[in-house]
Amino acid sequence: MEIKIVNKSNHDLPHYGTEASAGVDLRANISEPVTLKPLERTLIKTGLFIELPIGYEAQVRPRSGLAYKNGVTVLNTPGTIDADYRGEIGVILVNLSNENFIVENGERVAQMVIAKHEQAEWNLVEELSDTERGAGGFGSTGKK
Repeated sequence: MEIKIVNKSNHDLPHYGTEASAGVDLRANISEPVTLKPLERTLIKTGLFIELPIGYEAQVRPRSGLAYKNGVTVLNTPGTIDADYRGEIGVILVNLSNENFIVENGERVAQMVIAKHEQAEWNLVEELSDTERGAGGFGSTGKK
């Protein structure tokens, strides 16, 4: 799949780390370091603009290493970039740790996965079919 991209950052284009990688890393494109205090959130710009084909979305997700090692994650995960959005890709980071975290220019702050999707056509009915599970939710299927 080919996707049009404008790169106004001072970093290379996103690339897949391995042949089997699902996502590409998104890097901070900032003029000076940003300090995220505990429980603070901020929007980190990437300098990237994309044009997705209709029927696809880009999902912005946390990087597992950043979350595990530093307690920093993407707040609205996964963030969705729609096919008709032409603005700069931004990442909403939140610091869930007890220590300040400094975001540096070029730091890998999130990953982006391209995914195919469908649009639903809603069919209004009076009732739904029965299943074994029924309306059970939030752990109703057991722990194991």
